[in-house]
Amino acid sequence: MGVVVHRFELLLLRSCLFLEIVNGYYLPGSFPNKYDVGDRLYVKVNSLTSIDTEIPYGYYTLPFCKPLEGIKDSAENIGELLMGDRIENSPYRFKMFKNESEIVLCKPSALSSDEFKTLRERIDEMYQVNLNLDNLPAIRYTYTDGYFLGWTGYPVGIKVGDIYYVFNHLKFTVLVHRYEHDNVVGLIGTGDGVELITRSNDTNSEGYMVVGFEVQPCSVNHDVSLLKNIEPYGKYSKPIKCDPSSVAMAVTEGHSITYTYEVPFVMSDIRWPSRWDAYLKMEGAKVHWFSILNSLMVITFLAGVVLVIFLRTIRRDLAQYEELDEAQTQMNEELSGWKLVVSDVFRAPDHPQLLCVMVADGCRILGMAFTTIFFAALGFMSPASRGALISGMLMFYLLLGVIAGFVAVWLQKTLEAGNARGWFVVSLRVACFFPGISFLMLTILNSLLWASQSTGAIPFTTFIVLILLWFCISMPLTIIGGFIATRVRYIEYPVRTNQIPRQIPPSRFPSWILVLGAGTLPFGTLFIELFFIMSSIWLGRVYYVFGFLFVVLILLVAVCAEVSLVLTYMHLCVEDWKWWWKSFFASGSVALYIFLYSINYLVFDLKSLSGPVSAIIYLGYSLLMVIAIMLATGAIGFLTSLLFIHHLFSSVKID
Repeated sequence: MGVVVHRFELLLLRSCLFLEIVNGYYLPGSFPNKYDVGDRLYVKVNSLTSIDTEIPYGYYTLPFCKPLEGIKDSAENIGELLMGDRIENSPYRFKMFKNESEIVLCKPSALSSDEFKTLRERIDEMYQVNLNLDNLPAIRYTYTDGYFLGWTGYPVGIKVGDIYYVFNHLKFTVLVHRYEHDNVVGLIGTGDGVELITRSNDTNSEGYMVVGFEVQPCSVNHDVSLLKNIEPYGKYSKPIKCDPSSVAMAVTEGHSITYTYEVPFVMSDIRWPSRWDAYLKMEGAKVHWFSILNSLMVITFLAGVVLVIFLRTIRRDLAQYEELDEAQTQMNEELSGWKLVVSDVFRAPDHPQLLCVMVADGCRILGMAFTTIFFAALGFMSPASRGALISGMLMFYLLLGVIAGFVAVWLQKTLEAGNARGWFVVSLRVACFFPGISFLMLTILNSLLWASQSTGAIPFTTFIVLILLWFCISMPLTIIGGFIATRVRYIEYPVRTNQIPRQIPPSRFPSWILVLGAGTLPFGTLFIELFFIMSSIWLGRVYYVFGFLFVVLILLVAVCAEVSLVLTYMHLCVEDWKWWWKSFFASGSVALYIFLYSINYLVFDLKSLSGPVSAIIYLGYSLLMVIAIMLATGAIGFLTSLLFIHHLFSSVKID
């Protein structure tokens, strides 16, 4: 025992020493880069995006200046590819702490008819140019009604009357902070590639970190006569006044557009761990903490009341059945009808194998959500790591195939009283059910994006990778989980089932109305949070309150379980023993209200969304999300009801 304690103390001491070394650095997977004066800073370009169409396009699909060394793709993970991000190098050349102005980027050739048409379309559709420096998106500030508003990216151009103007001069501002000489031994990679950070022993060496990247777009009509002898990256001989309130460079077919830029470096008090605050505090991305907290308190109180009433009712019924004699029981049969269905409550449901598959896939999706949000709350999937959230979700979904296969086969054994025959087929169906639905929908949506020549389309090679992950990782793990379930003890029914099913008394209202209405309570736990999630997906806002989302998810699980239990008990009291599917959809019906909310969000919050392709893409991804939520919440309700009914009929003495 003393040896174990000693090893534990040694491990704790080493952990403390490690924490002292890293000094609380910073977001996991994200470390500062040190630049000396004159070091090259690499500006990256991302896809052009618009909230008007939700169809991203490549940066170089427009007649912008191209880098002299050629266009090169930066390191991308599968999450970035699925999100439609296309990170490429840019022609912009910065050197640390070297202020430059009136730099001529390039002199493109005259606009062709197709280029002129495409440029006008992108301006009409309000496309934004997205740039990154040291993994920080370029941010643009505007002054409106006495407030400074922050936006990522800048518009391609603007239409004034019938004339189109392009923003061809960019004033960059790079905020830097003196490098803090902490003993950091690193590793690291934040999305633009992996760089090594070594321990610095020379505390007198100068170094700086990038803590801000701002851009101010302007439309400037350059003097053509002054550009004849200027090479790329040469200096324009005339001062350029960047005035965002005026536009001058009109887009005309057959005329070229000269692009210029300037970049001052500004010392800032912003420390490196706080450099993302400007993005997280942008107007429109603020979380209304008071409203959400108030909603959570109401829902928690309501769920507690439902739980207390439910427990008291069950205890009263159990006490009656223990105390009443046989004559009194017959007199109270109508009052407490759930005991009357004792010989039918465990009768196999319709389509039992489909139910097993849906519940198993729901458990897998729920496990993926819990693990992904948990690690995101710890900071491992921060905004600094592009594509990490999608990559994490995909990885956890693949690995949790073991859980899906196990639940499906275990549930089938329970429904068939221990018969494990056909477990391999059930495992295969679980491995193909939701992934097959997702693959079919993604293929249809991807075809639309391919036809639109959008970077949002998943590349063919990525499709091949997804298929290989599906059949080489997900499917074998699911089969392994199913095989393990064949060796595990199943739930044995405490009562026998009659051969002839009991007739269900007719009810005044269809029971499915109550089942569909039950989804309103789970929906009430997340509808406020759902607004911010939808805004981050479709309006380009940064979502970062994963800790709060984790609490909401736990609350949602509790409410789904309670709602399903209450409805299952109500159905048994009216002698309705067909509770299997109803318990699944009692909590799973929350997906119906989420889909209706998605339509409402499309109509009222995405009013500028134009074109049938954009609407189909939005509804397609919303439908995929709704199916996943239905499976996850339905699995919660069904498994809770199954365990409750088994415990209920095991606790009473059946005559």
